Amino acid sequence: MNVTVLQFPGTNCEYDTQYAFEKLGCDVTILWHKETTLPKNTDLLVIPGGFSYGDYLRSGAIARFANIMDSVQEYAAKGGKVLGICNGFQILLEAGLLPGAMKSNDTLHFILSLIHI
Repeated sequence: MNVTVLQFPGTNCEYDTQYAFEKLGCDVTILWHKETTLPKNTDLLVIPGGFSYGDYLRSGAIARFANIMDSVQEYAAKGGKVLGICNGFQILLEAGLLPGAMKSNDTLHFILSLIHI
């Protein structure tokens, strides 16, 4: 499997992502956000997490304007598999590739709590 991992300013999980997929036997390409096309052989596109654009709420609002995002939209529209992790998930929301939106919490601070379903 050929995995392409996008890299944005401030992301810090692209190399961890590369390592994990290589351990699974995948060929991995890390692609800088200023590129305009995805590798033709991409089977899975991963947008990793970290601290892209300062890790603020709606960091994806900036990333969605990156050069590569037109190709990401086209790839997804053709049924390509896309995985967004952490800020990568936010980027997918802001780019309109997933329904919904991120919402501020009441305190505007990070909250960690266990949720039982």
